[in-house]
Formats: sequence, C-alpha cells, structure tokens
Amino acid sequence: MLTDRWLSGVLVCSVAIALAGCGSTAASSSNPGGGAGGARGGRGGGGGGPVPVVVGRIVQKDVPVDVTSIGNVEAYSTISIRSQITGTLQEVRFGEGDFVKAGQLLFTIDPRPYQAALDQAEATLARDKAMLVQAEAQLAKDIASNEYNAAEAKRLASLHERGLVPRDQTEQGKASADASSATVNADKANIEGAKATLVAQEATVESARLQLAYCQIKAPIDGHTGNLMIKAGNLVSANQTELITITQVAPIYVTFSLPAVHLDEIKKQQAAGSLTVTATPQTTGAQTASGKLSFIDNSVDPSTDTIKMKATFANTDRALWPGQFARVSVRVSMLTGATVAPSEAVQTGQDGQFVFLVKPDQTVEQRPIKTGQTVDQDVVITAGLRPGDQVVTEGQLRLEPGSRITRADPRTGEAAPGGGRGGRGGRGGGRRGDSGAPSGQSSDGKRGGQ
Repeated sequence: MLTDRWLSGVLVCSVAIALAGCGSTAASSSNPGGGAGGARGGRGGGGGGPVPVVVGRIVQKDVPVDVTSIGNVEAYSTISIRSQITGTLQEVRFGEGDFVKAGQLLFTIDPRPYQAALDQAEATLARDKAMLVQAEAQLAKDIASNEYNAAEAKRLASLHERGLVPRDQTEQGKASADASSATVNADKANIEGAKATLVAQEATVESARLQLAYCQIKAPIDGHTGNLMIKAGNLVSANQTELITITQVAPIYVTFSLPAVHLDEIKKQQAAGSLTVTATPQTTGAQTASGKLSFIDNSVDPSTDTIKMKATFANTDRALWPGQFARVSVRVSMLTGATVAPSEAVQTGQDGQFVFLVKPDQTVEQRPIKTGQTVDQDVVITAGLRPGDQVVTEGQLRLEPGSRITRADPRTGEAAPGGGRGGRGGRGGGRRGDSGAPSGQSSDGKRGGQ
C-alpha cells in the first residue's frame, strides 16, 4: 500500500516537471529577445519608451500677497419701527420683504383723536392771541389817561403855588395821576402774562400737530422690510409695539478676523491709502465683490491671536445679504519679480516638495524645491528653480528620475503626432526601442495594445 502511494507521487511530479519545461520552451520561442524586458513596466513606461507628459514653464512676475478669512455680512444699519402714539392701526402701505425708500409711508394710525386735539389747541391759541390784543389796547388807553392825569396834576400844582386853587384840589389831581400810572403798570404786567400764555399755547399746538404727524409712520432709511409684527385693525401702544424692522443693505458691512501677524502690513497699507478687500458669498454662482477696509479693532483677541476688522461694500446689486458667510481676501503686499511655477507641477514626497524638471535631453530630474505664496493656479518658488526652467505638470505618476518623456497635448493627454509615443503603464512604444524589439512590438514579444 505504501509503495503504491510513493509511485503515484513520483508520477505526478514527473508530469508537472514535463509541463513546466514545455511552457518554458514556448515562452522562449515567442520571446526571442529575452524575458527580462517583459518584467519591466510601471513608472518608467515599460520597455524604455518615452512617457507622454504635459510641460509648463517657470516664469517671473509680480505676485500679490493675499490673506484670506471667513467673514460675516452685517447690515449697514438696522431700524426697529415702533409707534410713538397709541391708536388703532388703520393701514399698512407695503408688503413684507419689500424694498422701501427713506420717507416712504409705511403705516397709518387713526388720526381723528389727534386731529380733534389739534383743533382745540389752535382754537385756544386764537383766543389767547385775541386776549393779548385786548390787553395791549387797554394799555394804550390807560397810558393816554395817565399822561392826561399827570399833566393835570402838574397844572393844578402850578395854580396852587400862585394861590388860585386850594390845596386839596391839587392833592386830588396828584392822586389821580398816581392811580393812572399804577393802572398802566398793571396793564403791562397783564400783557406779559398774555404773551407767556400765548407762547405756552403755541407749544401745545405744536405738540398736537406733532402727535397728529405721528399717525403717519414713514421709513427713516432705504432698506428691506422684515416680518410684519402686527396687522391692520389692531391697537398699538406708544413706544412699545414693534411694527417692523428695516435693514439697510446698500452699503453693507462684512466683518472678519485676520491673524495679528499681518497687522503691521495692514496698517501700513491703510495709512498709504484705502485697502481693498474682496468678498465672495458662499452661494452657488456668487460673484466676488470689492470693498474698502473701514474699521480695525482697537485690540487683539488673545485667545485666538486675531484682530477684528470690517470692510464696507457698495452692494448695489445686493449680492451680499445680512447674516450670510463670505470668503474674504485682503491684499496686504505685492511680491515683485517672484519666481512662479504652475501649482500642478508641485509634488510632495517623503523628503518634502519637489518637481520633475525637464532637462535638454528630454529626460527628467526630480528637483527638490521650497514654496511660498499660492495665488490662483500659481505657486511662488523660493528655492530650487529659475525662470525659464520647464517642469512636468501632468503625467508625474509614470515618471521616475531619468525617465525619457515626450510632450503630450494638454487637452487630451496623448502624445503629439510624431512625438515618438511610448506605451502607458508598461506598454511598449511604436518604434524599435532600447530593447531591440521590432516596430509595433513591445520588448516582451507582444504587439502593442494587446
């Protein structure tokens, strides 16, 4: 039994070895150039064919230095509309959410009680004016009488000195003159009192007229109305019932915070002139708005090391809306003559950032770099590259130091016509390459594309 099992195992091994030998012979006959090339592939393009890549150029230009933050849009002013009198709300002259102009009529309160009060005050004023006129006429009459009595007393005194009239008659004339003089003084006091009464009544009339004017509530600013708090027909109380809120959105504020490390640069720019601030609402298809820095807080927040700022925007298109968030950018300085590379060219490895630099022989070198400010699709290069250098911007995954490249069409990623297309992902090129394979055949003996 044991001997039969051993013979069976030997037979199976012999068959396996024979099949393996046949497979090796077939592979060798189908790959006369040697099997080493078939094992190649990966980032080098397999078979030594050039790798199609897109190339960008290092340029030198002025680059703005922008500091970004997230800001909050605030209304330029917010007014709470309340009634200054008590009465029945008769009419609402706008719709909720409407845009209203300063001076536009918003509400009407029943004016009849206040019109009656005004009429009464005006009637009293007219009476007081008439009484003042009467007092002034009485004063004129008493002044004339006083002048007569004074002259008569003087005449009687002269006659008494010559012995023509008795003494008692002279004294009587003098008493009459004194009485008429006192009457004149009393008339003058009455006139002053009438004038004071008249002034008080004029103030009463003006107050009644003002109360009547409060029956019409008008918009104090241009802005958008909010939710209507009370409907027509309800009783409103003076200085208590809030009717509506109006927010002014043109111009408008955007409040944001920036790291305090940029404070000196911002203050210098602000001192030299108005500092431009851009804001982009976080809404679909929002356009960037441009404004001016209008406020820098007087202290730095020690918990975050940031300082609060505020920018003013014209907002004529009302793209910014109170309460929403916006991406804010402040241009604090300008880098003159900076070395700039396309951001797609910058790669990150274990040793830091690098690019694939294109050499004159159309091979690439892995060049370590140091970067600075990023602006749109450009990156400022502080070390490692010079203006005029060419770097790979697309196709880096198939490259390694020393790889040969061919320039591809940036739109399709395919090698340009006549550019010596190489295979991708280890496929062979269409020409006889370094492996010595025939045209249209890769180094592993298979035709390209199979």
